[in-house]
Amino acid sequence: MAGHVFIVTGGAGFIGSNVVGELYRREPGCHVVVVDDFRSGSFANLVEACERKGVGAFRGEIIPDSVADLNWQPAVAGLEPRAVFHLAAITDTTVHDQQKMIRDNAESFSDIAGACIESHVPLVYASSAATYGTPPQAARREAFPVEAAGAPDNVYGFSKWLMEVEHCRTAEAAVREGGRAPWIVGLRYFNVFGPCEARKGTMASMVFQLARQVLSGHKARLFRDGTQARDQVYVDDVVDCTLAAAGMGEKKKPEPGVYNLGSGVATSFNEIVAAIGQALGMTGGVDVEMFDMPESIRAFYQDYTCADLSRTKLGLGWSPRHEPKAAMRAYVADLAERPRIWKQGAGA
Repeated sequence: MAGHVFIVTGGAGFIGSNVVGELYRREPGCHVVVVDDFRSGSFANLVEACERKGVGAFRGEIIPDSVADLNWQPAVAGLEPRAVFHLAAITDTTVHDQQKMIRDNAESFSDIAGACIESHVPLVYASSAATYGTPPQAARREAFPVEAAGAPDNVYGFSKWLMEVEHCRTAEAAVREGGRAPWIVGLRYFNVFGPCEARKGTMASMVFQLARQVLSGHKARLFRDGTQARDQVYVDDVVDCTLAAAGMGEKKKPEPGVYNLGSGVATSFNEIVAAIGQALGMTGGVDVEMFDMPESIRAFYQDYTCADLSRTKLGLGWSPRHEPKAAMRAYVADLAERPRIWKQGAGA
């Protein structure tokens, strides 16, 4: 008997490839359709993710196009997927071309959402902690509640906010017409780290970039004074929550809406460096070089982020399973055993 069909946009990217690997692990007979234009994704991510999950070779279908080029209504109606995971986006937060960022990240969302609603298919999409910008909670070093978002500091965050606005508009229209809110879940990913991120280059996590510096025999370079803290969340937790949002977790019918997806813990960059040193058995600690943050970065830099997960636990029935620093130590120890991975990242 054939398994379910799943559509994963951005499926050759960091998080997307891990979603693909986990779908195969959970449903060995499923058929996965990856929509990816390969601007930042790579076939190698799919190979690595499937290998890591022990599911054999990738055996799905690749549509090597932008999400904007796909005719979503007949595609969803024809494939009859169990769920659509929309993860494709420009993720480089330093891109300043506002027209390009908004067009690529937000313009096609209404088409995807409309197609999923018409075919009664769950849609889970990637939003971002960048939608928060610098809320008052950041200065107080408090967790960010969902309602604190809406004033992003960069166009990347704004493009993700526009997706959420369209999501809310669509849901409100459905309710006004006498129905229930459609099964659409937006997930605000915080700082994700883990396997398959090496090919992201400068957009890879601080965990990976600092580990690569140390493994290469260099000092770990930090913005002064290393006390900046981010919600660092392991990719396996992100994948687990993403699938839970489609009813593939403990809660078979999660509540539609927008949720935070993080660890619920803020880890400072100094703590990341310490975890790297522990993973590599460096009893004397890691040599660190502190430098001043460039003004061009300071304008949109988040010194502190932390996800309030109370609504996530209630609506999706999900909580993270990995303590961030423990996951960092395991991840860095694995990178040390596989220099091919981090060395290829060094040239990205």
